[in-house]
Amino acid sequence: MADAAPATEGIPGRGPPGEVIHLNVGGKRFSTSRQTLTWIPDSFFSSLLSGRISTLKDETGAIFIDRDPTVFAPILNFLRTKELDPRGVHGSSLLHEAQFYGLTPLVRRLQLREELDRSSCGNVLFNGYLPPPVFPVKRRNRHSLVGPQQSGGRPAPVRRSNTMPPNLGNAGLLGRMLDERAPPSPSGLPEEPGMVRLVCGHHNWIAVAYTQFLVCYRLKEASGWQLVFSSPRLDWPIERLALTARVLGGALGEHDKMVAAATGSEILLWALQAEGGGSEIGVFHLGVPVEALFFVGNQLIATSHTGRIGVWNAVTKHWQVQEVQPITSYDAAGSFLLLGCDNGSIYYVDVQKFPLRMKDNDLLVSELYRDPAEDGVTALSVYLTPKTSDSGNWIEIAYGTSSGGVRVIVQHPETVGSGPQLFQTFTVHRSPVTKIMLSEKHLISVCADNNHVRTWSVTRFRGMISTQPGSTPLASFKILALESADGHGGCSAGNDIGPYGERDDQQVFVQKVVPSAGQLFVRLSSTGQRVCSVRSVDGSPTTAFTVLECEGSRRLGSRPRRYLLTGQANGSLAMWDLTTAMDGLGQAPAGGLTEEELMEQLEQCELAPSSSRSSLPSPSPRASLTSLHLASSTTSLSSRRGSPSPPQAEARRRGGGSFVERCQELVRGGPEPRRPPTPAPRPASGLGAPLAPPKVKLNETSF
Repeated sequence: MADAAPATEGIPGRGPPGEVIHLNVGGKRFSTSRQTLTWIPDSFFSSLLSGRISTLKDETGAIFIDRDPTVFAPILNFLRTKELDPRGVHGSSLLHEAQFYGLTPLVRRLQLREELDRSSCGNVLFNGYLPPPVFPVKRRNRHSLVGPQQSGGRPAPVRRSNTMPPNLGNAGLLGRMLDERAPPSPSGLPEEPGMVRLVCGHHNWIAVAYTQFLVCYRLKEASGWQLVFSSPRLDWPIERLALTARVLGGALGEHDKMVAAATGSEILLWALQAEGGGSEIGVFHLGVPVEALFFVGNQLIATSHTGRIGVWNAVTKHWQVQEVQPITSYDAAGSFLLLGCDNGSIYYVDVQKFPLRMKDNDLLVSELYRDPAEDGVTALSVYLTPKTSDSGNWIEIAYGTSSGGVRVIVQHPETVGSGPQLFQTFTVHRSPVTKIMLSEKHLISVCADNNHVRTWSVTRFRGMISTQPGSTPLASFKILALESADGHGGCSAGNDIGPYGERDDQQVFVQKVVPSAGQLFVRLSSTGQRVCSVRSVDGSPTTAFTVLECEGSRRLGSRPRRYLLTGQANGSLAMWDLTTAMDGLGQAPAGGLTEEELMEQLEQCELAPSSSRSSLPSPSPRASLTSLHLASSTTSLSSRRGSPSPPQAEARRRGGGSFVERCQELVRGGPEPRRPPTPAPRPASGLGAPLAPPKVKLNETSF
């Protein structure tokens, strides 16, 4: 036996089954038998001990394996007992290591375990699934129209539209250029044409934009969602999408429902038929890049940061372009369009009269208000109060500035001639405000400092905003939303965090942590509390999403429903019932992402230092930030009045600095050790407007 030992040491594959093997896995020593390691054929260990893989030994002679020792412990236990005991190890990490070691029985068991946890039919919130549509035929000319793309295997007949003149300027040149090359993707590689780029909804209609075509669905009470329109394949990639769906039997006939798509300075508009099909209205040109496309009633609005707006009216069928100051934000209330500009002014346009008053040279664009400090108006939100007198509504406007200020101005109907009056000012942001929302119960602002959100509860008296006690701080939190700095405009526009929802109801943020994630987190916009999380049912990454307020059916007891629509990389569309999630709000975790969930999401992408960003945000309140956005913890308000704690004290209390600092350290030096997440306390139950300043303990929740 003494002579056999050297021989077996020199030839590992010939050792006895009971030979003790010493392993050094990531600096931790393990000892086991050769039989335990080699009972699974064609594994990493059988190849290692047979000599097919070269070995590296430490100073004690133990075989060194450069892997995670924490994950190796349950793997070795499985090899010993054939029983799986994860011992707190995450399932995905265990599966990854089992695949590395080539342990086929363990891999199959872990995959089966994941399949049992994830259903292709989704969870209780999963409401529907629309498969990818048929790729359409190419648009024959720039005035073609289609209803259903194919009939009996043949393309539908094409006819001309008389809305626009034959001369389309640079349209033909753009078409020829895009015919010669495929549309670029954010990575610079050819983009998948079947990927969902944009999703929008209005009433019971949905429009979904792919790279070079779009489709529309309509919800019918008995048969569910039905495909009613598919555009031809266009010559250019779609970057902006807008939809309007008025009630049946409206005064405008076929122009009650329209869908528009834009790229560059071109806008293509279709009229939709309720029973299916559609007709092309025309191609319009703004002359500058279209950065926002939306409907105000039946008027199509296109804006650009250069200060140019275009309006198309469904009644007069007139396209009008107007120059104003450089635009940094916008919002609409009724038939009025409000524009926030970089000179600190807020302008308003009555879009119903906009195309009708061309000949009398009356002022089409009027200045409504100018910021006292003349800071650029970077976010804008208008709230119309219910009518409290014969004079009409109060008009309340909240806006954010390039210096981080948040102001609220009000317009009383009896003092229209004097203009809006400054009501309240907050200076809690130190970065430009990118989003703002004034609703019945809350004021919500988001700044460019990594999607930092501040919220206030609004006190009202007879529907009007009140100064007693006024707006009181409610919460402070951040939303993690990583987007590629060089992402395409259309893709970033399809991943807007919100807030979504009607202004007289609770609104939500939708959080997608990394660009390739298939999981979304829905959180209350007022407190940051998690409402629910949804995961792609087919495993495909989510590429676009939105929230749809859908009308209720005519059946007794029916009520409007709120749906989360998610477009996938494979072209499918999934629907999730947020109304049910909101009804069971207390069952979800109290905060946003826990630290373990956050690290799991971040493992799906490569973190890199962000590039320089523009100081002013996108003019569209529905346009995502186009650079790398990092988010940290949620912070509820303090009952004590006074200045917040210094960043240094905050970092010491958290133990290890802010999340942004930890992410920066992660970029420089690799991942940091995980620590148990801090338990997230439940927020205050009363989300309505309090009569006195609420007394809530200062705490931190999640990301």
